[in-house]
Amino acid sequence: MKSVKYIYLAFLLLFAGASCEKKDYPKGLAELEHHYYVVYYPNTNDTVRVNRSQTALLKLPIQFYSGFTRSYDAKTYYRVETSGIANPAVLGQDFNVVDRQGNVLQPVDGRFSILFPQAKQTKDTIYIRLLNNSTPGTRRAVINLIGDSTSQYVVDTFSTAHKRPLVIQ
Repeated sequence: MKSVKYIYLAFLLLFAGASCEKKDYPKGLAELEHHYYVVYYPNTNDTVRVNRSQTALLKLPIQFYSGFTRSYDAKTYYRVETSGIANPAVLGQDFNVVDRQGNVLQPVDGRFSILFPQAKQTKDTIYIRLLNNSTPGTRRAVINLIGDSTSQYVVDTFSTAHKRPLVIQ
């Protein structure tokens, strides 16, 4: 019986080794040379729960993925969305989107932008200031990362890390 187990194990190892196919893939595809990704860090769509009276800025870290340094700056966008949400949080009443110094940012065409100089891989942060709104109940919003596409580059998002649901309690 012991030898049957060893023969079976040897067969499994042989099968596993034989099924690995070696392929030489190109180092890079020209059509993807200027294609980048921006995601929330860590790489999840997890909900962030905060107390409305929090005075410290809420930090939502993001990661820009690139393997190159370019002559252009890459830009991506994010938007505060509340459509379809019961008890939505209201921008300007429940919270503001701010820069790292706490200065209020104004959306352009309903979205905020983040610039990545020379399209270098880096981490950045979206900052939220809570306004301690006295309206009772839990308020919700979703901060969605949005890609960008120009004649020079494309910035995409991952489906697993493109939105950050925000719950203000």
